[in-house]
Amino acid sequence: MQRFSDAYPVWFCDIWGVVHDGVRPFALTVAALKRHREGGGIVILVTNSPRSNLGVERQLLDIGVDPASHDRIVTSGDVTQELMKRHGGGRVFHLGAERDHSIYDGTGVARVPLDEAKAVLCTGLFDDVNDRLEDYDGLLDDIRRRGLTMICANPDKIVRKGDRILYCAGTLADLHAARGGTVLMAGKPFSPIYDLAMAEASRIAGRTVGRDEVLAIGDGPETDIRGAADYGLAALLVAEGITDASAGLAAVEAEVRAAVPHARIVATVHDLAWV
Repeated sequence: MQRFSDAYPVWFCDIWGVVHDGVRPFALTVAALKRHREGGGIVILVTNSPRSNLGVERQLLDIGVDPASHDRIVTSGDVTQELMKRHGGGRVFHLGAERDHSIYDGTGVARVPLDEAKAVLCTGLFDDVNDRLEDYDGLLDDIRRRGLTMICANPDKIVRKGDRILYCAGTLADLHAARGGTVLMAGKPFSPIYDLAMAEASRIAGRTVGRDEVLAIGDGPETDIRGAADYGLAALLVAEGITDASAGLAAVEAEVRAAVPHARIVATVHDLAWV
């Protein structure tokens, strides 16, 4: 990672699948992020978590991620709060787990029953461990009949937690859109979250940071890599997160390049070992 630290003073690093697996930190990644900062670099953790940055910071501490690994966290939840205030009419139905309720803090937006809602805020499944997608067919049909816009706080479709693959809010948003419903997306690969991350990096640096100074690090082809490509950032693809690397790193990179032809992938790695 030394050469990437020298070439890119600012790193936008994904969290889940890169910094931790939902259960434990990845020690090599955490060490590399700390070393980049120790050399004068800036690390902004950019995540599609529907929680606020303070909520994610608490989660990282609980998992055991060293806070010295990053300067700032920018979340899909931060962007979602603005979308809720603009499009929620002050009253939204919450589709997601109770643990995500902190996203309402300070917004003035109320959680209400579906028949009182002006929009739907989707942070994921109610129970992402035990629920099945078909459990949501009736609710999604009802949301569509009411003509409610869905604000999707996490465009990720799946995530790996330990040795399990879990569905995320992006999957439910796709199902709503397939029914003809309107979806507003926060988070990667959409530009508002990168705008916020750039603003934070520039604030920390005390100057305007250029896009050519930023390396986006992530494991999600349709979120991290596509988002970086669309925003004009170089990308480092981390295999072993949600991407199957059993056929080798070259095969993984070829597959991702085929899916995102305009991606500027500088390397594909198993982890962020400092070599």
